[in-house]
Amino acid sequence: MEAAADRTRIAPLPPTEWPDEMRAALAALRPPNPTHPFPTRDPGRPKGVNVLGMLARYLALAHAFNTFNGHVLFATTLSARQREMLILRVAAVRHAAYEWKQHVVLAADAGLTPDEVARIAQGPGAAEWSPLERAVIGAVDELLSDAKVTDETWEVLAGGFEAEQLMDLVFTVGAYDLLAMAFRSFGVPLDDDLM
Repeated sequence: MEAAADRTRIAPLPPTEWPDEMRAALAALRPPNPTHPFPTRDPGRPKGVNVLGMLARYLALAHAFNTFNGHVLFATTLSARQREMLILRVAAVRHAAYEWKQHVVLAADAGLTPDEVARIAQGPGAAEWSPLERAVIGAVDELLSDAKVTDETWEVLAGGFEAEQLMDLVFTVGAYDLLAMAFRSFGVPLDDDLM
């Protein structure tokens, strides 16, 4: 998924300019005893500096959003694979390059192959998805177009997911649609480690 870069409207603060209170906002991102921890970050992996730098401009919002996003990323009842499928589909539909590139890396950590990532960009009609995976990807499209999962898709999802997973699915799509809006509207530039 390649899209033209959006012009930067709100420049991220570089880490050297982050206020001391940003530490508490970052801590809110990582809830205690996460269910789905990310792999240990090594120095060569993307760090999300520009999105964090954008949030560093508004600490109250950063803390509130990181608390919510911390649940979506680390305490969700969905598998890491399912979470990343949802996020990548949001990024593809919304043409959110920053979100896409960051989560292609995390999708690989969650076991998604490059072919599967490419098929996520194609959508629910792409070949080789299981019925549940097709419903997961289709739910994203339905939520983004109509703010509602259709009865047909819901029936498939409800056959494979518990109520908490269904809720996490909808809230994950909402969280990353919101981020796509922020990335594109504010023009958050790609980090050097994402290019």
